[in-house]
Amino acid sequence: MRLKTLKLTNFRAYKTETVVNFDDITAFIGKNDVGKSTVFEALEIFFEQAKMDQLDCCVSSDSEEVRICCVFDRLPEQLVLDSSATTTLKTEYLLNADGDLEILKVFDCSKTKPSDEIYAVALHPTKSGVSQLHESTQKNLKKQAKELNCPVDDLRSNVALRRAIWAASGDLALENTNVPLKKADGKEVWAQIQKYLPQFALFRADRPSTDTDAECQDPMKIAVNNALEEVRDELQQIKDQVQARVVEVANRTLGKLREFDKDLANDLKPEFNSEPKWNGLFKLTLNDHNDIPINKRGSGVRRLILLSFFRAEVERKRAEESIDNVIYAIEEPETAQHPDNQRMLIEALLELSEDNGCQVVLTTHVPGLAELLPTQSIRYITKVEDGRHIATASDETLKDVARALGVYPDQGVKVIVCLEGPRDIECLTHFAHILRDEDPSLPDLESDSAIILLHLGGSTLKNWVNHDYLYKLGIPEVHIYDRDDKEKPKYQDTADKVNQRGNGSKAFITSKREMENFLHPEPIKDVFEIEIDVTDECDVPQLIAQKVHENAGSGKPWKDVPDKKRKDKESAVKKRLNRDVAEKMTIMHFKERNAKDEVLSWLRAIGECVVAVEPIPIPLIEEAELGREPSSVE
Repeated sequence: MRLKTLKLTNFRAYKTETVVNFDDITAFIGKNDVGKSTVFEALEIFFEQAKMDQLDCCVSSDSEEVRICCVFDRLPEQLVLDSSATTTLKTEYLLNADGDLEILKVFDCSKTKPSDEIYAVALHPTKSGVSQLHESTQKNLKKQAKELNCPVDDLRSNVALRRAIWAASGDLALENTNVPLKKADGKEVWAQIQKYLPQFALFRADRPSTDTDAECQDPMKIAVNNALEEVRDELQQIKDQVQARVVEVANRTLGKLREFDKDLANDLKPEFNSEPKWNGLFKLTLNDHNDIPINKRGSGVRRLILLSFFRAEVERKRAEESIDNVIYAIEEPETAQHPDNQRMLIEALLELSEDNGCQVVLTTHVPGLAELLPTQSIRYITKVEDGRHIATASDETLKDVARALGVYPDQGVKVIVCLEGPRDIECLTHFAHILRDEDPSLPDLESDSAIILLHLGGSTLKNWVNHDYLYKLGIPEVHIYDRDDKEKPKYQDTADKVNQRGNGSKAFITSKREMENFLHPEPIKDVFEIEIDVTDECDVPQLIAQKVHENAGSGKPWKDVPDKKRKDKESAVKKRLNRDVAEKMTIMHFKERNAKDEVLSWLRAIGECVVAVEPIPIPLIEEAELGREPSSVE
C-alpha cells in the first residue's frame, strides 16, 4: 500500500479538517511552529508508533474527538479471512468512491488515556438488514442466508455468507459509510489490512546529537542492544544456569559455615544484587583509518552516520517482517550539514523515493535544500484563522515558498536547456562529458553557471524560479524532444514554435526513438550482463527489463507480469541506462551508433548561446509559446 492522503481534524493546531496529499517524495515547508512536525506526529500515532495524548486535542475546539484519517492506494489483490476464505476489499465493500482504502481513527480525548475507534470510510451497503454484516455473528449470518434462501459456497465461511446475502439482496443502496473495524468480523478484516500497511519510520529533527548522548556517541550500541534483544531467551537460559550454579556453591559454603557458627550461617542467604548487564560485555565502535571514534567527530558526521543507521535498521526490519512498503519521515535532514552534504542527502532521498515501495516525507526551511526539491513534492503550510492551510504546488504557492525561503534566480544565465525528463538530463550530461574529452570547446553542462538544465515533466523549485523569471528576459532556450513516433513526432509543433522565436532559441527532435536509443550494446552488456540489439526504433528499457526478468528465473512470463510491476521494472532499468550505461559510453560507441554528429549538434547549439553577447528579448510572448506546452511530459 502507498499513503495517498492524510486528513486531520481537531488535532492540535489543525482544528477544521485539513487534507494533505502525498507523492513518492513530499516536502513540508513553512515557518517554525506552523505545524510541520504535527503532521509527522499524527502519522506516528496512526501507524501506532506513538500514543494519542489527552492534550493533543485542539485547545480552541469544543469537541474532544480527534480524527486521523489515511487514504491508501496500490492495494493488495486479496485478503485471507476465516483462516482459508479469500476475498478482496472491493468485494467486502470497504473501498471509497475513488477505489482507495480510507481508514479513519477516531480518538476520545475526554479520557485520560484516549481510546480509539477504527473505521473504513467506504461506499458500503446501507439497505436495511445488510448494512452491518461485518458486525454479525456467523449464527446470524447463517440465519439471514436461510431466510433469503440464497446458495452459499461454504456455510462455515463468513466471507461466503456475506457475499451470498449481498448478492441476493438486490439494490444495496451504496453510500459513503463508516464501517467499524474493531467489532466481530471487522476486527479480523483490520488485522489482515494491518499486514499490508506501510512501515512508518520517523527520524526526528531534535534527535540528540551531543557527545554525551549514548545513541549518537555510537549507533553501534543500538546494534548491540538489538542483537541482545534477539537472543534474549538464550541469554535468560544462560543467566538461570549461572545463577543456579552460583547459588549451589553459596549453599555448600553456608553448609560448611554452620559447622563453625550455626546462627551466623542461618542469618545469611544467597542473593544477586543486580541483573547482568550484557551490553557492557560488547564494545563495538566505528573508527576511521586514524582510529578516531565517531563520538570524536563533528556533529554533522555523527548525524549522517545515525541517519544511515536509521535507514539500515528500517530496511532490516522491512526484510525480516516481509513488509512491502515503507515511509521514511525525516525532519530537517539538513541539520548540522554542510551545503555539499545537504545536496548529497537530498539526492539520496530522491533516489530512495524512486525505489518501489518507498515513500519519503521530509520537512525543511533551508533554501539550499528546498531549491533541489521537485516542485510537485512541495506542501506549503501557513496559519489561518481556523487552523492550518496546506497548499500543494501551484505557481502562486511556489512564489510564496521562494519568497519565504529566499530562493532567487541565478544570475548570468545565458541559455536554458529543456528536456523531457530528469533521466534525459542525466544522460545528456554524461554525453557532454565524454565528447568534451575530444573537443574541450563543447559546453560543460555539469559546472557552467551560464547553463540551466530543466525537464518539462516537472522541475525543482530552483529551476521553476529560474524559468519563471528568466523566460521573461528572452533568455534563449535549447529544447530536445524524443521522436517517439517515427512518422508523426509528438512534439513537432512545439519544436516548430521554439524555432520560430527569433531570439537564438532552437529545438531538436531526436532522430532515434528516445535518448536510450543512442546507447551502445557493449556498455549495456557491461552493466546488465545481457545482450540486446539496439536499433533506432526499439523500446530499449522494455527489452532489457524483459530479459532481466526472464533471466531471473521467476517462471512467470513477461506478458503475465502486472502492468504496474512492468512499469516499475522498466523505470529501474531506465535509471541505470541513463546513469551507469551512459557513463560508460566512448567516442567509438557514439560513432558505431551513428550518434556522434547529432549529439554534437545539440551541444554546439547550447555552446553558441553561451558565447552570444546577449540574448534578444521577445516582447510580450505568451507563455504557451515559451516552451511551456509539454508541461505534463513525464
